[in-house]
Formats: sequence, structure tokens, C-alpha cells
Amino acid sequence: MFKAPFELQLGLRYTKAKRRNGFISFISLSSMIGIALGAMALITVLSIMNGFQQELRDRILGMTAHMTLTERDERLYDWSTLYHEVKQNKEVLGAAPNIMEQGMLTSGDQVKGVAVRGILPEYEGQVADIDSKMIYGHLADLQPKAYSIILGSELAGSLGVSVGDKVTLIAPQGSFSPVGIVPRIKRFTVVGLFKAGMHEYDSGLAIIHIQDAQKVFKYRDAVGALQLKIRDMFDVYSVRQDLAQQIQQVFYVRDWTQQHANFFKAIEMEKRMMFIVLALIIMVAAFNIVSTMVMVVTDKQSDIAVLRTLGATPGSIQTMFIIQGLVIGLSGAFFGLLGGVALAMNIDVIIPFIENLLGFKFFPADVYYISEVPSKLVWSDVWYVTGLAFLLTLVATLYPARKASKIHPAEALRYE
Repeated sequence: MFKAPFELQLGLRYTKAKRRNGFISFISLSSMIGIALGAMALITVLSIMNGFQQELRDRILGMTAHMTLTERDERLYDWSTLYHEVKQNKEVLGAAPNIMEQGMLTSGDQVKGVAVRGILPEYEGQVADIDSKMIYGHLADLQPKAYSIILGSELAGSLGVSVGDKVTLIAPQGSFSPVGIVPRIKRFTVVGLFKAGMHEYDSGLAIIHIQDAQKVFKYRDAVGALQLKIRDMFDVYSVRQDLAQQIQQVFYVRDWTQQHANFFKAIEMEKRMMFIVLALIIMVAAFNIVSTMVMVVTDKQSDIAVLRTLGATPGSIQTMFIIQGLVIGLSGAFFGLLGGVALAMNIDVIIPFIENLLGFKFFPADVYYISEVPSKLVWSDVWYVTGLAFLLTLVATLYPARKASKIHPAEALRYE
């Protein structure tokens, strides 16, 4: 029959035993609860941060492509041939041509600077999910040479227009005249409104047919770029390498990580800072184990002396108290893991319950674009937090365990 080492048996026994000093038991319990609360808070907050990051990424990429290909002068003259070439790559799910330019929209005395995107409605659905964000009209309402336009909901509100109204687009590409260069001006009819949930798009993006964009912005038969949607958005580098070997012509490539690099770096930096701040909770709770274990060692001096006289080595004594401290710390980490995972996986139920209980919303829909608290549990974060709790607990037990191993039997038993 297997018999556990006496260090493990005594370490567990000291953990379970009722101590003469109840204050020690209270500190042990408070340390365990502190580690559990710290781990639970850290797992929950990291899951919420992951949820916000994914939600924002989905909203941004729902209106744009993962990757764009263009030529040196940002003109693509034979996009259809390139389209068929890139579609042969199994990692490319879709492709669509577009034109991106800056312009001004006017309606009455209202003037707004906007980004104008020219698209082919029948191709755009391959790379962006604009149609699902339409609140009035459809992308198919953009017809060539009809000079129709789709506006963001906030942009339409600031211009004071709705579906069926007219707006004037002023393009910076001017035309020569006897009086000099005159900006190109064209009247468009609003045929649709969208709401992407991102201020950048809702207040500053206008969508027109690509043939109308070619005429207004003097592209002739060219387009600005070919947008690509790939199977794994995080695999843009390898897809870029594959396309470079597949396509002989030189193209300039931009992907979503470059276009929105600062935004996502800021979110990642915030997530790291939250990890550090909340990890301090676990650190404080873990180092409470130091005071607990020092008092335990003081309380058990006579027991240690007896064990030493019976042949226990200093290493055995040290191992025994390390086991006792780890039981306290790992119990807290385990319950914190369970609590954090439960909170993270049920945050969509818990937050509405708290909002109904308190009578207010944390993220009002009329103020914030994300009105619900998202959560995405990433198991690697869970293991990081558990590993951090284990490491801090181990470090916290080393000093008192070493102090116990240095107790001399004669000194400890002198007054017994």
C-alpha cells in the first residue's frame, strides 16, 4: 500500500488541525479568501477586456477588409485579373474592388468632411458586412450612373438629411477652367443609412457606386485597391508571403493590423496594465501567508524540536511548512479559478441582474456604442492567473519554512 511521505502527512495535518491560537486560523482563512478574490477578479476583468477587444475588432472589420492590394500610384487598372488570381489562394475567402477618397458633403448650410468609399455592391459582401448594418435601404440600391449615396446615421443626422434627400459631394480633384481649377461638384440622392456602432464610420463615411466614384474622382477605368477577406485574420503575414510568391506583379499590401495598429495596441496596453494592477491583489493576499506561516512556526516550535530529535532533517521540516503554505494558497487559487470562470461565462446574465437591482445601466445605449458588457474567456489567461497565484504562494512560504528548518531542538525545548 502506498504511504505518503511524513512531510506531506504533517503538512496537511497542520493545515487541518485546530490551532490553539484562533487568530492564526483567521489570518489563514483571510489569506485564502484574498487569493480567491484576487484570482476571480483578475480572470473576470481579463475576460471582459478580451470581450471588448473582440467586439471592437468585429465592428471595425465588419466595415472594412482584412487586407488591401494596390499599385504604386494607388490605382489598380486590371483588378478583375488580380481578383481571379487571389481567389485561387485557399486562405482568401473573398475579394472586392473599391475606391477610397476624401471629399465634402453639403446640404443647405451644413458642410461635413467625409471619407467616400466607392464599391461594387455585388462584390462588397465578400469582404465586409455592411448590409447587416443598414437601417434603411440596401447596398443593392447603389446603381451605376444613378449617383446614389449611402450615409452613416450620424453623418445623415448632422447634415439634416434622410432617405430620398439630396446632398452635394465636392471632390478635391478639380477641373481646369478659364478661371482656374474648379472643384468637381455632383449631386447625389440618399438611398440608404447604416449604423456600424463605430463613431469613425457612422459620422464620417459615405458609400457610393464604384462607377460614380471613378467619374467624380477621375479614376477613369481604374479602381483604388482590391480588398481581401482571409480565413484567419491573425494570419495576415503568412497570407502576404503566399500572395507574394503567387502573384508576379509588384503590389503594395496593407492589412488591418497596420491600419488600426495604434488603436489595438492601446487596448492591449490597457489589458496588460489591468493585469498588473489586479495581480497586486493576489500579491498582497499571498504575502499575508508569510505572517501566517511565521506565527505557525512560532506556535509549533516544540513540535519541530521533537521531530528534529526523532531524526527529521532541516530539509524535511522546510518541505513540511512549504506544503502547509501551498495548501492555503492553492486552495484560494482553485476557488478563485472556479469563481472567475463562472463569472466570466455568465457575465451576460449577472450584469443585467445587477442593473435591474440597482435601477440603472452601466453602459446606456444612447451614450455608448457597446451597451452590453461583453466577455470572452481565454483559457490561457486562466492558466496565467493560476500560475501566478501558485508562484507567489510558493515564494511567500520560503522564508517561514526556512526559519522553521533552522530551529535548534535544545533552544526550543529549554522551557518546556
